[in-house]
Amino acid sequence: MSKWFVYLIRTRHNALYCGVTNDLERRFQQHTNGTGAKALKGKGPLILEWSIPVENKSQALKLEYKIKQLSKQRKERLVAGEDIMLEGLTI
Repeated sequence: MSKWFVYLIRTRHNALYCGVTNDLERRFQQHTNGTGAKALKGKGPLILEWSIPVENKSQALKLEYKIKQLSKQRKERLVAGEDIMLEGLTI
């Protein structure tokens, strides 16, 4: 079974972008090169702040959706590792 990842990337404006991939290194390189998501173009330098492996694409997409619903403050707590098991983030 292939691993998927949910990740958070920080832009130079301190925004956090959430995405999913099955190859984290390749996807981050795409974002850095400007060939990834439109939302990140021209917003570098980019920093991969956080990632978590999940079992499959379905779980990754569900978790990505839940993270995108969080406030910036809760995303920052996730990045800081202060509250890895945030309530409501289980899939």
